Amino acid sequence: MRLTSTEQQTLHDASLRWFGVPPRLFGSRVDDARRGGDIDLYIEAEASLSPQEAFQRETHMAAELYRALGERKIDIVVNTGRLDLPIYRLAREQGVWL
Repeated sequence: MRLTSTEQQTLHDASLRWFGVPPRLFGSRVDDARRGGDIDLYIEAEASLSPQEAFQRETHMAAELYRALGERKIDIVVNTGRLDLPIYRLAREQGVWL
């Protein structure tokens, strides 16, 4: 995993604060052999969360991470259980818990 322990903790804490669950890191940052790439996070939010509320929390979390980690490309994928998208399956299969 190509994140420092401080970055991992920051991502973990922000996800707990905004969604109440830890995130999974997926994509290129999981592979130590690769270089560069954005930070891809997958979060399984509670099903009772409306899409609007999920988006609002995602926006607040992204702003918090921008302040904490600086100008980094961070993609936050939030699953509220309403859809079964291929990206959700990929993140669950290849993701690593933070």
